[in-house]
Amino acid sequence: MSTDHHSHLEQSGASDDSIQQTHDRLQAQKPEKADGNPRYPLLLLGIMCTAVFFGSVYLAHYSSNFDPLIFNEHQKPALQAATGPVITPAMLGKRVYTANCVTCHQANGLGVPGAFPPLAGSEWVLEPQHEKHMIAIVLYGLNGPITVKGNVYNSAMTPLGGVLRDEQIANALTYVRSEWGNDAPAITAEQVAAVRAELGARGPFTVEQLTTLK
Repeated sequence: MSTDHHSHLEQSGASDDSIQQTHDRLQAQKPEKADGNPRYPLLLLGIMCTAVFFGSVYLAHYSSNFDPLIFNEHQKPALQAATGPVITPAMLGKRVYTANCVTCHQANGLGVPGAFPPLAGSEWVLEPQHEKHMIAIVLYGLNGPITVKGNVYNSAMTPLGGVLRDEQIANALTYVRSEWGNDAPAITAEQVAAVRAELGARGPFTVEQLTTLK
């Protein structure tokens, strides 16, 4: 009995020694260091954050609200709009002239010899005393002979006041007064409206009747 108990104690002691030795070996072992510098991920994260920050600042300054019409990063939308194409009254008037007048007075403004008078260089187009006459002719038409640049034309001018607005008539006359070498002031819609209001509803004029207008 005594012998068995002593043997059991020795086995227990041996077991405790084994545990202690194992523990010492584990304590002595150091974990292996990972390959590379552990600070690299932090450095990379810092670079990425810096890039995002400066990228945001750049877009906020140069994006122009991501307007698809803006191509120059230094150009503002207001400047782009200011440099766009300008449509002048004469340009609009050319459309009206082409649709309503070109058959008789021709695209070159020279008219048809012996039938329809020219508008290029015409005194009825250029001289200030005929400004009101010219508006009245377009509004109400013209019958009978008229002398233009020394030549007599005897035909009828169709009245356009019933089919064209005041602005359209003004634009067409502005085009005629600035085309083919002509150089006279523009006609406004207000001028046309004033003549229309003054003369009211009536038929075509003759040259003699036009000359009475003041």
